[in-house]
Amino acid sequence: MNNQRVGVIGGGQLAWMMATAMEKLGIDLLIQTPHPDDPAVAIADEVIFAAIDDAEATEKLAQKCDVITFENEFINLDALKKLEGNGVCFRPKLSALSPLLDKYQQRSYLQSINVPVPNFIPLEDFSSINFDFPVVIKARRHGYDGQGTFIINNGTELTSLSQRSANVSLMVEEYIAFERELAIMAARSVTGEILTYPLVETYQKEQVCHWVIAPATVSKTVQLEAKKIAEHLLTELDVVGIFGIEFFLTSEEKLLVNEIAPRTHNSGHYTLDACDISQFEMQLRAVTGKPLGSTELNASTAVMVNLLGYENSHDDYQEKRDKIAQHPHTYVHWYGKTESRPGRKLGHVTVLIKNNNMNPEMIAKEIESIWYNQP
Repeated sequence: MNNQRVGVIGGGQLAWMMATAMEKLGIDLLIQTPHPDDPAVAIADEVIFAAIDDAEATEKLAQKCDVITFENEFINLDALKKLEGNGVCFRPKLSALSPLLDKYQQRSYLQSINVPVPNFIPLEDFSSINFDFPVVIKARRHGYDGQGTFIINNGTELTSLSQRSANVSLMVEEYIAFERELAIMAARSVTGEILTYPLVETYQKEQVCHWVIAPATVSKTVQLEAKKIAEHLLTELDVVGIFGIEFFLTSEEKLLVNEIAPRTHNSGHYTLDACDISQFEMQLRAVTGKPLGSTELNASTAVMVNLLGYENSHDDYQEKRDKIAQHPHTYVHWYGKTESRPGRKLGHVTVLIKNNNMNPEMIAKEIESIWYNQP
């Protein structure tokens, strides 16, 4: 029996982390990615070296595989729609991605299906902003890991941003003084079955995720509301695949959706070690029509800490990784990137907590103190 052949647009660490699931499910992975040193090149059965938005390369990819899914959303949607019209199977289908790729359109779509979001407007003229400071200004396309997101505290900062972003399409939204930031991974199958992983708490610094604690210690009401929003969104979009949904939780215990990632997501990396079926296996199960399985945790709590670049260097930081790995029930995932620069995701660490007396936040800080040379 031949393996199913899955094409992935994108060859970064999200595709690389599909490796164990490929073997388990009997799937051949073909990827489209621009660079020979991209992480997933090492594990792919076949690689087409081309830019993510190169639709001609995607057409070649489609000829070699049964279904195409996504590792990132930096795609040429209009060009891919022509391929879809000619019978190429994308999962999620392009109509599910279409309202999400532009952040203003994403906000508008969420509002149209009664999903709660912060107040927002398109930014056409910097003098027209009618929100009180601080305000949040975002690039409408291609922002990730804090890039393209600006928290503006006063008129001076606003003027400076206006001078730096003359040709960038932007949106502005109210600043939410949240109590916590939360996230949930949700998958939907070809038959419409939806499963959600536990709601997690994310700790962000300068709009970059530093660590995740699963599950979040929030009320049952909040957990159920997050699940309900996720199920509603995936049903409305007729998704086949897995989405990450980020939330703000206000002091009144109200959830507001911050952003949608139409793929696997950093807030779900803990699932590699803390669940029998990881988010990466879940994506492959969904897009190949297999049963989804289980999203249960196999530990009382899991902590995921991102190993972020803090300098410009070429270093594999083996000594630090070895030291971190000495912590009990710890799993270090190193993405094999050859270059470090500030803020770049180089790897992550998951710690499974078997003893409820252990403080997950303290564990995250211990790992960060080793990684960042903090006393």
